Amino acid sequence: MRLSPDEWILWSWRWFDLSATIVFTWLIMLGLVALAFLVTRNLSIDEKISPLQNFLEVLVSGLVDQIKDVSHDEAARYLPFIGTLFIFIATANLLSIIPGYLAPTGSLSTTTALALSVFVAVPVFGVASRGVGGYIMQYLRPTPFMAPFTIISEFSRTIALAIRLYGNAMSGALIVGILISITPFFFPIVMQLLGLLTGLIQAYIFAVLAMVYIVSAAQADLSKNSKARTSKVEG
Repeated sequence: MRLSPDEWILWSWRWFDLSATIVFTWLIMLGLVALAFLVTRNLSIDEKISPLQNFLEVLVSGLVDQIKDVSHDEAARYLPFIGTLFIFIATANLLSIIPGYLAPTGSLSTTTALALSVFVAVPVFGVASRGVGGYIMQYLRPTPFMAPFTIISEFSRTIALAIRLYGNAMSGALIVGILISITPFFFPIVMQLLGLLTGLIQAYIFAVLAMVYIVSAAQADLSKNSKARTSKVEG
């Protein structure tokens, strides 16, 4: 029983191994791009719209509302990055219902890459909003001696993001695998459905935490509210 897509090597040549992690990740990305193209090529403002457009509007509206709730700012600047994170993670987790599929989020390399993208996005948004000097000053307040601890906290939360998502994806696959081997057919199905719900929740938590970290760097006056929200979400 494979628990991680990294264990499934589809093709190998010399030092290069093409794992299921790479294949499924690219298939998800290509599928999302194709779906976005199909939905957006014939957008309509009429009362009657296609089911796909209706679903897309509901999804984007929900993401915009959540981003506004966290940032208290215009959602358009954050939507492309945060929305992409949520949609990719949610799709990767939801597709686990397909037999033979292993979610890329069950690979530590994938979750680390996602966490690193947040790690890079934090200073990018921070500098874009407050300038280089304003962003650097947050490391020196209330005293320059706090700078090392602030830097350490940023690395530690990046590690926590990666491990949290990886751990939840792995634990879900492990539980389903154990139940399939020791219980009747009904229970694995129930756990699979529960795993889909957990996958959506984990995508939401990852996106919200990413938003909180970015807002903390981009908006100094919202740092206290953002930290409080981080503690609430992580708890």
